[in-house]
Amino acid sequence: MARPDKAAAVEELKQQFENSDAVLLTEYRGLTVAQMKDLRVSLGENVSYAVVKNTLTAIAAKEAGINDLDEFLKGPTAIAFVNGEPPEAAKALRNFAKANSQLVLKGGYWDGAVLSAENVNKLADLEPREVLLAKAAGAMKASLHQAAYLFTAPMVKAVRTVDALREKQDNAPASDA
Repeated sequence: MARPDKAAAVEELKQQFENSDAVLLTEYRGLTVAQMKDLRVSLGENVSYAVVKNTLTAIAAKEAGINDLDEFLKGPTAIAFVNGEPPEAAKALRNFAKANSQLVLKGGYWDGAVLSAENVNKLADLEPREVLLAKAAGAMKASLHQAAYLFTAPMVKAVRTVDALREKQDNAPASDA
């Protein structure tokens, strides 16, 4: 391959690193073309999965400001460039790896941090964004309900006390003075 082609490949990889929300690295040794196609389909529309050259990827990652990926760039490497929710992509990769032992999760990069294979698995365990937002909204609603109850409780207690005193006064025998 000529030098301009390599420079173009590095530039393209650099752009993908910069434009992705997360990057997940895998080893694909032993997967058939049909299995790779199935994997790409299972990752969905928001993930671009590509086989890469390690040396060019290392250069592109450094140019994009991502360091410490060198330990993952050994052996046959394919990268999932995630444009969307990283937990969903990590879950898809983990599920595919369970069904196809040839796919190995190496690690990744998300939110300014390098992820080990174990961290990618933890990322896959996260609930979807919508579920987390719903849980947060439910907790906030419960807190607001509790606060409203606490604010109205003294007034309710005062009203009940006044009603009880009024009822007691109405039921008290009239005194002859």
